Amino acid sequence: MREPVWIGGPARRGPDLEELLGRVARGDQGAFGPVYDALAGPVLGLVRSVLRDPAQSEEVAQEVLVEVWRTAARFRPERGSATNWVLTLAHRRAVDRVRSAQAAADREHRAALLDHTPAFDEVTEQVENRLEREQVRRCLRTLTELQRQSVTLAYYKGLTYREVAGLLTVPLGTVKTRLRDGLIRLRDCLGVSV
Repeated sequence: MREPVWIGGPARRGPDLEELLGRVARGDQGAFGPVYDALAGPVLGLVRSVLRDPAQSEEVAQEVLVEVWRTAARFRPERGSATNWVLTLAHRRAVDRVRSAQAAADREHRAALLDHTPAFDEVTEQVENRLEREQVRRCLRTLTELQRQSVTLAYYKGLTYREVAGLLTVPLGTVKTRLRDGLIRLRDCLGVSV
């Protein structure tokens, strides 16, 4: 087997990522190019696996690489490789983007629910109506059976006095008297002034 022939001389080993990051941390702009070239693909791949959206993935990958440029001094080789450090930054940034998108969707959902919530005046009116109905029911229970039946048939069912008298099989005059007495008791119970 033949030895490989290197065109242009023997192969030189370039600086590793840890060394390049150290140079970037000291402000060497030229050292960032090889760092970018080595890590842009893996960073984009990791971010895309989290986000799934190509446009957002490219944006987040770019943010991560800018962060690497700005925070290269924070890299500690004793804690792990440069690649792992950068990929950890990328994963965190991608997860933050997912959480941010979810929080925005939750806010929009809550805002949509608020749009469907009845206005304060509608709610107040519903509560007041319910309370008034309860008070009327309570006051109706204070009437005699004939008064309650007469008022209910005449005012809630819309029957005439004559129809009420026919249904209850009592004279028309009795129905009129019971209705008048019942309405007076209701007025007093409800606290309505004349």
